Formats: sequence, structure tokens, C-alpha cells
Amino acid sequence: MKYIISFVTRFIPRHILQLVAHRLLQIYGLFLRGNRFEDPIDGTKYRKLLPYGRINSRKNALAPNTLSLERHRLLWLFFKQKTNLFTEPVRLLHVAPEYCFINRFKSQKNISYVTGDIISPLADVRMDVRHIPFPDDSFEVAICNHVLEHVDEDLKAMQEFFRVLKPGGWGVFQVPIDFSRDTTLENPAFNTPELREKHYWQRDHVRLYGRDYGKRLAEAGFEVTEDYLVMELDPKLAERYALPMQEIIYYCQKPF
Repeated sequence: MKYIISFVTRFIPRHILQLVAHRLLQIYGLFLRGNRFEDPIDGTKYRKLLPYGRINSRKNALAPNTLSLERHRLLWLFFKQKTNLFTEPVRLLHVAPEYCFINRFKSQKNISYVTGDIISPLADVRMDVRHIPFPDDSFEVAICNHVLEHVDEDLKAMQEFFRVLKPGGWGVFQVPIDFSRDTTLENPAFNTPELREKHYWQRDHVRLYGRDYGKRLAEAGFEVTEDYLVMELDPKLAERYALPMQEIIYYCQKPF
């Protein structure tokens, strides 16, 4: 299964997978039920999860019922435990909306929910994150995960998120990070899918972020908090939820 998932995710466009993957994996997931792992997003329990990864496959990464990966399950806990996303009236802009979150955000009566993407069939609005088609101060919350590594002008996109957030509003903009690197790697010579996959971890990435990612977000105007929720949890619970143990959540607030 890991070789199938690796091939499919490397060579089939994401917007095509979004139309069919959930139906196939939800059926397959019925045969994985058990009690070793639990997806905190929907409470489904599994004896094992599916592997996931384009080059280096990670064991027990993908929960087939919600299609959540490790980072999604951690974010769900973060939203629940450390934000007002489920407790106060908010207008939420969700760019590149993940299947595991869409219906759950839509069902929340306190959330006025808008989704956007440049190509995804799951999104309400077609948009380029460098030119977000909403007025200044339009949203209390913005979520956009694993997108900025695909964007040539990432600072411009960060500035656009800053612009459309209301003062006091917040956003989470996660990206793949190489924590062994002090600074982000960007080299114009890495201009083929093969070179980008080698140096940036994926064929359609345009950079590989380092530990300076929070500083880049701050350049756009955000007050950035690096949150270590996964390290605060009981290790047994983190293992049961199959969470990413090195993940830092970048909580970005627009000052009042």
C-alpha cells in the first residue's frame, strides 16, 4: 500500500485525488478498525493507520475515514484547546481546504465559513493567495496549510493574509520545515521537478523552509507565537493520535 500511495501522491494532481480518494480510502479503512490508534477529529479507532509520503513513507500517518494526516490531527487539538475557533462567532477563510476539516467547520453555527483555492474542486472561491479577492479586515481567522512552499512570492501571500484579517484576528499557516536548517533554502537553479524533489522534498515546491520560518511571517506584520502543543501532551496520547512529534504550530496574530 505504501508504494501505491507514494506513486499516486507524487504523480497524480492533488485536485484530481480530492474527487475520489476519500471514497476509496473510507471503504479500505473499514478493514483497519481496532483500538491502537484514534483519530481525534471524528473519534474513529484503528488497529493501524495507512502509510503516507511521496518519497519517505511514514507509518501510521493517514486516517482513512477523515483523510487526516499527523499535522491535521494536531491542528484539530490546537484549534480546540488554544483558540476561539469553536467558542466565538468568527468569519473563517480556509485556503486549500482539507477534506478532514471542511464539513466540521461548515457544521459549526458560530463559524461563517469561506473556502478558497486556485484549483481545488472542494473550494468555494477561486483565488491566488498573492491576490486574495476580499477587502481589508474581512476575517477573524485564516487557515492555509502546506501552500506557501508552492508560492513564488510567499511574502506577498503572507501580506495578503495579514491584510484580510481583522485587527486581533489570527491565522495558522503551516509549511514543511527542515529543522536542521537555520535558514530557508531557495535557489533559482533548482528549477526542474527532479531538482526540486531532491532539494525541496517535493516536485512542485519552490523552497524548503528552515527554522527562520517564524521570522518570515513576522516580516509580513504578524505577531508570531511558536506553539509546542504536541510536546505538552501526554506522550501516550500523542502516540495514540499519531501526532507529529517535531511539529511547531505557528500562531500568527494581527495586532490591534
